Amino acid sequence: MGCAGSTPATKETGGSSDATKKVRKPKPWKHPQPITVAQLRQMRDEFWDTAPHYGGQKEIWDALRVASESEVSHAQAIVESAGIIVSSADLTLCYDERGAKYELPKYVLSEPTNLIRDS
Repeated sequence: MGCAGSTPATKETGGSSDATKKVRKPKPWKHPQPITVAQLRQMRDEFWDTAPHYGGQKEIWDALRVASESEVSHAQAIVESAGIIVSSADLTLCYDERGAKYELPKYVLSEPTNLIRDS
């Protein structure tokens, strides 16, 4: 819905005809305490193991996981082919075509700036 005289945005009018935003890397972030690579991996595994229980379709969660673990160009193709509507370009907030909401924490999308590298 829009103003009485408005028209839908199209590629010709400078808008986008689809609902998918261009995917980008998340902004740098810092975990409250420095964590190791193993701790980060465990946090990610726990999130992906429990995420489908909060609603939405398992196929969309699976696509989001693959997209979050891929390069940005591949992530874009994955979300587009799965019909995922990207609300936040960093993938922290997405929807499926049925309107189900998918929220991803930053720790599954990128590493914190205070990550302790195993040596």
